[in-house]
Amino acid sequence: MHDPMNLQRFLTLQDPVYNDALAALRGGTMCTPFMPFIFPRLAGTAAVAGVDEIVILSLDEARAYLAFPVLGGRYRECVEALTWFSSLNVEDIFGDVESRHLQASLTLFAEASSEPLLRAMLAVWFAERVDEDTIVRIREEF
Repeated sequence: MHDPMNLQRFLTLQDPVYNDALAALRGGTMCTPFMPFIFPRLAGTAAVAGVDEIVILSLDEARAYLAFPVLGGRYRECVEALTWFSSLNVEDIFGDVESRHLQASLTLFAEASSEPLLRAMLAVWFAERVDEDTIVRIREEF
C-alpha cells in the first residue's frame, strides 16, 4: 500500500498491543503508554509535549489516518468502545492528564472529518468543548 505519510509507524506500535488496548477500553480503563498511538494528537500542541514520533503532523495527515482502513477502523472501534461508559466521568476512566489527551485527539479527528461519533463523544464527555491548543494549531496550518 502506498503510504506517503508513513502511517505505518502507527501500525508498528499498535499491532503488538491493540487487542490489549481495546480490551482495556471495553473494561472501562486505559493503559497510559498506549494513549499516544491509540488516540494520536496533533504535533505542536501542549497535549503532546515530548512525544515526537507518534504524533499527527497535519490535518491532512489526520484525514489520511481516518481513511487508512486499519487505522481508521481501529480509531472508530476504540471510540465506540467508550460509548458504553458515557454515563461516567471521563476522568474516572482516563485520569486528568489522559482525559485531556483524549479531548485533543477527538478534537483533531472531529475537525478532520464530519463523523458524528467523534463530535458526540466531545459533547458527552467534554460538554462540547474542543481542545483549544489543537484548534489554534490547526488554524496556524492554514
